[in-house]
Amino acid sequence: MPNKNKKKILVIDDDPSVLDMYLIALKSAGFEVLSAPNGKEGLKKAISKTPDLILLDILMPVMDGFSMLQKLRSENEYGKNVPVILLTNLSAGGKEDIIEKIAKTEPVNYIVKISVTPEEVVKKIKERLEKINS
Repeated sequence: MPNKNKKKILVIDDDPSVLDMYLIALKSAGFEVLSAPNGKEGLKKAISKTPDLILLDILMPVMDGFSMLQKLRSENEYGKNVPVILLTNLSAGGKEDIIEKIAKTEPVNYIVKISVTPEEVVKKIKERLEKINS
């Protein structure tokens, strides 16, 4: 039976080892955790389960993170307002301008995966949730 006070986090990433790493870290931090292996499944889960925050990989098969985010934002009030943290390894190659432009429009932030630990991601999630609830 889910705890009503636990914050629900949806992690969307196509890399099973990355997904497991975040699932373990988030559960250890006391979050209820949902997961999806691509943007298409993530979008369905986000709309049906309404998590408190979404951790979203950008580069994925089936539906990438940008497309998923765009569809989520156009879906309904929940989709427009749910906080999203984009996960990426795109630290070079011309895409950072696009990422920064998207990430500067609340409620979206981004994290370069290879430069942070799972514990730092958990800390960032807690900070975002506290900012929203204050």
